[in-house]
Amino acid sequence: MKDEPASKSLDLSTAKNLATIEISNRLFFRFFQAANTLHTKGTQALDEFGVTTQQWSVLGALSRPKAKDGMSVGELSRLLLVSRQNLSGILTRLERDGLIERATSTEDRRSRKVKLSPKGEELWVALADPIHNFYDQALKGFSFDDRLQFIHYVSQLQRNMAKL
Repeated sequence: MKDEPASKSLDLSTAKNLATIEISNRLFFRFFQAANTLHTKGTQALDEFGVTTQQWSVLGALSRPKAKDGMSVGELSRLLLVSRQNLSGILTRLERDGLIERATSTEDRRSRKVKLSPKGEELWVALADPIHNFYDQALKGFSFDDRLQFIHYVSQLQRNMAKL
């Protein structure tokens, strides 16, 4: 009889571990699905402008007041958490379309910075309403507090994964 409580405890512990593994698997699979849906539906939301979600993220990063004088490709790569190689193709297309400019840095003449062109700034203003509508539809049912908590949890997840 003495072994029975330990056995039940072990069974509960094993069950909890298995449940945790299953929940973690489902959560990460949902993130995978959500990321794919973001790329598909986000690109559809801006289809009339011919902008992909990857281009959207670059234009958004370059539209920030901190980036008014431009950003190096390395800075942009670190901010967006994408490789320089992946970023290179996106920047080439944006430059070809006249949406960004590459200029020599005023701080370091050996370095080049990327910044929005006047045409890119104009496009970013035009994208504001469609982007905000997309956000509103995607976050339907999330309260303000839900959104803040979601930012907290996703940020914690990102920090944890960055340490791996």
